[in-house]
Amino acid sequence: MNNLKYSLIILTLVSVVADSMLLPFYSQFFAEAFDVHSSQMVGYYIAVSCLTVTVSFPFWTRVAEKVNEVHLWIYTQIIAGILGLACYYTTSLLQFWILSQLMLMFKASYLLIYPFVIRLEEKEKHVNMVSLFSVLMHFGAIGGALLGGVILQMFNAKDAYLVMPFSDAIQVVVCIFIILKLKVPFSAEKRLETVPCVTSTSHKRFILNLGVVSMLFYFSVFLIRPFFSLYWQSISEIQSEVLSGFVYSIPGWVALVGLWFNNRSKHSERHIQSILAAICIAIAGLMIQSSEQAWIVVLGRGIFGWGLFQATVRLEVFMFARSTPDNYAKDFSRVYLFQNIGVIGASFAIGYIVDHGSLVTPFYIGTLGLIVSTIYFAMVFKKRSHTTSINVQEAK
Repeated sequence: MNNLKYSLIILTLVSVVADSMLLPFYSQFFAEAFDVHSSQMVGYYIAVSCLTVTVSFPFWTRVAEKVNEVHLWIYTQIIAGILGLACYYTTSLLQFWILSQLMLMFKASYLLIYPFVIRLEEKEKHVNMVSLFSVLMHFGAIGGALLGGVILQMFNAKDAYLVMPFSDAIQVVVCIFIILKLKVPFSAEKRLETVPCVTSTSHKRFILNLGVVSMLFYFSVFLIRPFFSLYWQSISEIQSEVLSGFVYSIPGWVALVGLWFNNRSKHSERHIQSILAAICIAIAGLMIQSSEQAWIVVLGRGIFGWGLFQATVRLEVFMFARSTPDNYAKDFSRVYLFQNIGVIGASFAIGYIVDHGSLVTPFYIGTLGLIVSTIYFAMVFKKRSHTTSINVQEAK
């Protein structure tokens, strides 16, 4: 079982590195590869990409009910690799849009790795495992940002689409190894249905409220990502994509410290209080980054990274704590849908915000969004927690 988990962790890391290479540099990528210099177009492309993944993921959760995920990933990543090569060779912007979105449709299947691994883990270890996956996402972003910076600085921008098929090939090899080593059957495992500890209506309401909080949270934190490298270069006056990628990746290094801290501390079941505290720290970090002073931005980036890491970990642990193993993938796909609605909204808005404001404006709007998400979370879940406590006392 451990071999399976470690292999899937490798798959996750490889996938995130490859898929996040261009995220901080899409404005530079489109300028070099297609001579397009529109900030709004960059925002629209990121928004459509998020929408593609969001719509595709629930489809793969349904397929995974019939086909074992490990077998499924072999076929989807082979197709994704072929489409990635097609993106490299195309010279038409329209063809690139179509081919890259088709590629993302198949790449969306690897999101099943997360609930798959959580299902293998005991509930009391969920904080550790969710923390690990959060670090993988951050370090994947670190590796992707640094690799993307190197490619843009030393090679052609479209060479990134040669790296992606290579990562897909690695994933295929790992999946084949898992199947042969563990004799994984093609059909999905039949799991016994378990009865949730909450009613269906209350659970749906819980997922809806958590989804709204996640939507507001992800909208707010994603606003600063697409143009952060340009913001940093403008305030530091250092035109280095590699350095920009490093500063962009600071929250990932902070997440590594967070993983060490979470693994060595006792995990409180007071998820609501932990989430509120973490979001407040993220708000402080976001405000500090708007200072337009390079060294202060670096400090704010670290504070923001700590709050971001703890908030994302606790939000997902909160979700899994109220779910059952059979529902992990479905519940995660629903919350993930809300997360990406936030990302899509930010992607559509960011181009307009930068064009009609400045590179520092996203920090102000992001801070306001986090404050709204904090207020909504406190109103919904603090009230719910208080009601639950009263019911328990009355039962006694």
